[in-house]
Amino acid sequence: MENTAETFAGQVLGFTIPSRDARGRLVRLDSVLDEILAAHSYPPAITHLLAEALVVAALIGGLLDKESGQVTMQAQTEGGVVRLLVCDYRDGDLRGYVDFDAEGLAELGANPPLSALFGKGYLAITFDMADGNGRYQGVVPLEGESLSDACEAYFTQSEQVPTLIRVAVRSGTAGTTAAGLLVQHMPDGEEGRERLHARLDHPEWEHIAVMAGSIRHDELLDPALSLEGIVWRLFHEESEVRVNPGAQVNRGCRCSEDHYRQILARFPEDERESMRGDDGKIHVDCAFCSRVFPIAV
Repeated sequence: MENTAETFAGQVLGFTIPSRDARGRLVRLDSVLDEILAAHSYPPAITHLLAEALVVAALIGGLLDKESGQVTMQAQTEGGVVRLLVCDYRDGDLRGYVDFDAEGLAELGANPPLSALFGKGYLAITFDMADGNGRYQGVVPLEGESLSDACEAYFTQSEQVPTLIRVAVRSGTAGTTAAGLLVQHMPDGEEGRERLHARLDHPEWEHIAVMAGSIRHDELLDPALSLEGIVWRLFHEESEVRVNPGAQVNRGCRCSEDHYRQILARFPEDERESMRGDDGKIHVDCAFCSRVFPIAV
């Protein structure tokens, strides 16, 4: 595998290790991440949280086999300062938003733990499959040190798929960069979404988890080390590693006047009348991109 920094930049990189029944995804976000974060003036703790969530959404979304399927992650609080965190990924389009109590956050200090941000919160991960193949959702408590820990728990509890996720985030004067690695064990005998003998102590998975778990944050974020180079560094001793470039990641807010006009047209006229402002238009506020759309309908 060629180790150049330009290889698969800003793209989800998929890989499989056939002899170990393992698959993985890698992604590194820089300019796209800054575009998404720029929609709101987030404090450092929220910037870090949303950056991690966006990386995880891209990694999980990259697992979808077909285009146009969507993954949505939504975290809600019970007693925490974060009221809502939501992000989604669809065929490379990525977006996210956090609503939080600024005064409460300021009281927590510079690096609040996940428990302080969300209290007894829950994370819901929803898969909307392409071609009308259905929708399913898993919900897990927001426990552990990070969102990545909660997502690992989701796959273990809801999907019965042993999963390892590592995410690194770095912010500075030049902006924010974040990157992540997801690796899963896909055992023999899989039928659809049913795993017949998935075990966390499977010897093949134990080997892959040790190798993948050795990745360092500075390696994930190193612009001189390509994603393909990371795969090579971790798994070069395996008999075969197959690399499969995925979708290019873009800021993916799908708001538009036409989109909102179509939605509002479904409401009865009396309800639309109650929504109109003094100018006779309905003003729709998109939290994802921090824009207000005046819609005449």
